[in-house]
Order: sequence, then C-alpha cells, then structure tokens
Amino acid sequence: MTTKRLILALTAAGILGAGAAIAVQQNAAHQAPAPVPAVNAAAGAPAPVPAPMIALPDFSVIASRNGPAVVNISVTGSTKASYEGRGEPFTDDPFFEFFRRFQGPQQRGQRDVPSHGVGSGFIVSADGTILTNAHVVRDAREVTVKLTDRREFRAKVLGSDPKTDVAVLKIDAKNLPVVPLGRSTELKVGEWVLAIGSPFGLESTVTAGVVSAKGRSLPDDSNVPFIQTDVAINPGNSGGPLFNTRGEVVGINSQIYSQSGGYQGLSFAIPIDVANKIKDQIVATGKVVHAKLGVTVQEVNQSFADSFNLATPEGALVSNVESGSAAEKAGLKAGDVIRKMNGQKIVSSGDLPAMVSLAAPGDKIKLEVWRQGKAVELNGALGNASERNSVASRENGDDSGKLRLGLALRQLDPLERRQSGLPSGLLIEDAGGAAANAGVQPGDVLLSVNGRAVNSIEQVRDVVSKSDKSVALLIQRGGDRIFIPVRLG
Repeated sequence: MTTKRLILALTAAGILGAGAAIAVQQNAAHQAPAPVPAVNAAAGAPAPVPAPMIALPDFSVIASRNGPAVVNISVTGSTKASYEGRGEPFTDDPFFEFFRRFQGPQQRGQRDVPSHGVGSGFIVSADGTILTNAHVVRDAREVTVKLTDRREFRAKVLGSDPKTDVAVLKIDAKNLPVVPLGRSTELKVGEWVLAIGSPFGLESTVTAGVVSAKGRSLPDDSNVPFIQTDVAINPGNSGGPLFNTRGEVVGINSQIYSQSGGYQGLSFAIPIDVANKIKDQIVATGKVVHAKLGVTVQEVNQSFADSFNLATPEGALVSNVESGSAAEKAGLKAGDVIRKMNGQKIVSSGDLPAMVSLAAPGDKIKLEVWRQGKAVELNGALGNASERNSVASRENGDDSGKLRLGLALRQLDPLERRQSGLPSGLLIEDAGGAAANAGVQPGDVLLSVNGRAVNSIEQVRDVVSKSDKSVALLIQRGGDRIFIPVRLG
C-alpha cells in the first residue's frame, strides 16, 4: 500500500485527523518511505500495540430516559429548641433579654420550632412508591413530592430506617415513570456513574464522576458498605439516584465529606442492594428488622498482625462479646480475629457489620476465626437487633420491684457511648407516667437516681424501691445535665 493510500485509510478509520494526515502527506513528499518494523529488534518481541480509544458514555441518554422518574421532595416539620426563662420565650420582644437577666432562677424547657427541608428521591413502582433517605423525611409533618412535569402530590411515609438511612414514600398516582434497578455488587472501581437530584433546590440537576471505592465504612454508619464516588453531591441531592452507564440505579446518594458544608470531592451512596432489602421489609410490614451478631470489633493493624502471627493485617478483631448474644452462643471470644463470614473475606473491621446488616435475624452463619495462632471454624445463627436488654415498666400497683417511673430503659451500646462521651448511663427509649409528667423525654440519658450512678436496670429498681414519695433523676440531654424531680405518687 502506498503512503497516500495508507494515510487515506487511517483518516477514514478516525485514527488520524485530517490535519495530521496533511502534515504526514507533506512530509512524505520529501522523504522516502521507511519500512515499519514488525518486531522489536532488541528483544525480538512484537512491537507494542497502542491501547484502543474508549469513548465516554452519553450521559444525555440516561438523563432524558430516567430524569422524569427522579422527584423533588419538600418537607415541613418541627424541631425541638431549648430555651431558658419563665414560660414560653418571646424573643421578638426587645425587652425579653433585659427582663430575662433579672428574673432570678431560670427554667429550662423546649419548644417546637418550624423547620423546612428539601431532598430528592426516585420512583421505583408505577403506582407511586418512592425511595429516598431517612434523614430527608426525619421529623416530617408534611411531605410534598414534585414531578418533572410540575405535578405535586402529598406523600405518605410508609416507613424509614435510620440505621441504613433509607425511607419509603407513597403517593396516590398511577402510570408513573420508573427507574430500573441494577446491582451494586457488579459496580467496579473506576466505573462512570451519574447522579440526578435537586442540589440547593435546583431540580433535575445532573452530575457525573467515577466510583472511587466500594465497601466504605463511615464512623457513624458502620452497617452500610457505602459506595464512594467523586460525583458532585450537595445539600438537596440526598435521596437521589446514582446510575451506572446502563441507566440502572446502583445507589442512593446519602452523604458528603465536607468541612465547608458543600461538595469537596468525596460523596457516598447507599448500595441499592441494601436499600432494596429495606424497601421490601417496609412495604411488606411497615418496619425494618436487622440482624445482630453482638460483638464490638476494631481494625487489625500491623502491630496486631505481628502479635497474633497473622500473615497480613486483615480481619475484624473482637474486643467485646455481649452476654447472651449470638456471638457468645457461637463461641466467639475477645481476642478472636474474624477473617471470613459465610466464605466471604473480611479485610477491614467495617466489612463485618456490613455483612451482618445484609442478613436477617435467624440466618445461619459460618465464621472463620483466627485464635491463638490457628484457624478455628464457628457456627451459629444471627440474633435480632431489636431484641435488646430493655425493660418497659409502667405503674401497675405491683410492688415486686418493678420500676414506678414509667420509663423504658436500656444500656448504651458501644457506638452511643463513644458518640456521647459517657462512660455509663441508661438510654431512655420511652417515657410515660410520672417521668413524662415531670419532663423526662425519650432520648435522654439517665445518669443517676438520688445521687447514685446507675448503669443497669437493676440498680434503678433498687433505688426506686427504697424511695417513698419522689426521686431525683440526673439526666443528660444533648450537651446539658439537669436534675428532674419525679413524684412517685
């Protein structure tokens, strides 16, 4: 083939641009054609072949096809705001602060403050089932869903799961556009992904990037194996879909890492495999049940690996086993390193809770454990995370040592202790009767009763049983500690 014919062939194939072809042709006119070497003379190997050009995906097709199934979510509700003073505060009164300083002892209290929020979601069934984040609809009094055709619907929250940050909404509509669901397990690091949502309320905004990592465990959400991306996500994107290049939803955009409140290059999505399991439970029963192993784990670093004679610093090091838990029944002990669960390798400690979160209570498990320099295999069944060491007692005239406060109490779990910085205390899951009348609220942490520190329900029973008319409860509420007197009647 002549030089001219070769240039025309390359140009037609798109390998050479027209400008490059002209330059080569002009150069060829002044030089004799040189033979193209077929082999590497030094090594005797074939000459390297250039990597093929890879075209970028056409995101416009995904956006136009799936955009109508992505919705804008507006939420109105209320939040609790603390105040000090006598009765309800009137902060608009210019004399309020003046009189507040001279009122003497102040009373602490809370009042409802209106709140508003925006988020995103996507339609997964033509009859109006929508997936979004639990934090988008938290404390919502009214949820409004707006479609891309500008229609608006009042939405019902079928259920939400704060543990995985997934919520399911329902609107009264038919023949709605839906998004196809993919499999997040098939995602690869480096693969292109696309987000559609309403950042800062700007509806139908499209951003794109790549999968940066998979199976990320975040400090406050260790049960979710997050998909990390570099897709630009901002407030208002929460609850929106993350698409692969086939236009399938592979995740729900949930969080960003930011020191400014805006996007800084790191965003995290809940795998759709996790979200779909939560959705199915909520649609079927209105609630979510999680499995529980009952261990506290930490990372295996190189020092631990050297100490335990492990070839590599991998696995989940068991630092504590809860009494009566599935882990204890299976034979796990503090100091064990869990390396596999049901044949699936555990590289970092966060892999274990993520695996447990995808299972159901009662599921059989097989654990490969490293114990005292050798491998041990343990078998068991997962427990139910909702079955906690909790007692709900109400006033019933029984003097058998039951609480007379009207409180449902349980011990703080390890994560709650770390977050609160409290070495001990009991979480108040529910308040009624005398305690509720005195101002005790769910979410408060009970630290002491009549000056005696309490860390078990039995200790509370003991103090209350010895009290006649009233008890003084020391409560941690947010960043404040307050004493609340409770009349026992």
